[in-house]
Amino acid sequence: MPELDWDYPNPFTLAVSPDETDIDGLSHTNNAVYVRWCENIGWAHSEALGLSLEDWKRLDRALAIRRGEYDYLLPSFLGEELVLGTWLTRSDGKLTFERSFQLIRPHDRLTIMRGRWSLVCIEMSSSRPRRLPAEFSAGYQPAMVASPKECA
Repeated sequence: MPELDWDYPNPFTLAVSPDETDIDGLSHTNNAVYVRWCENIGWAHSEALGLSLEDWKRLDRALAIRRGEYDYLLPSFLGEELVLGTWLTRSDGKLTFERSFQLIRPHDRLTIMRGRWSLVCIEMSSSRPRRLPAEFSAGYQPAMVASPKECA
């Protein structure tokens, strides 16, 4: 696989490929599929960092999406091999995180989609904002990306 031009260093990656159910009436991947893939990689990255949904339940804390932004740059098509990358790109250390995404088509190294989530820590039992627990800081802060590469 050729070296890919990631926006940030050392992405956590997931290989994805649209199947028949992902294709919309315009004959390309439906935008909602990209959102689903972002959710899948977000969970996989969290679990790789040692924090699963079971941990969140035990701590009665979660990172809820406050805002999701997606820039759909190019279409993708049935069966194309794609690579989705994610990073934790910002945190105030108290209540919020930001997670960024980039979807690349390796055969031509083009970026298909970029996305970003603004996340807020909540108490699961009340859905109210709460301070990040020590376990979140210990698991997520070391994975923070210090600074992005210059985007073209």
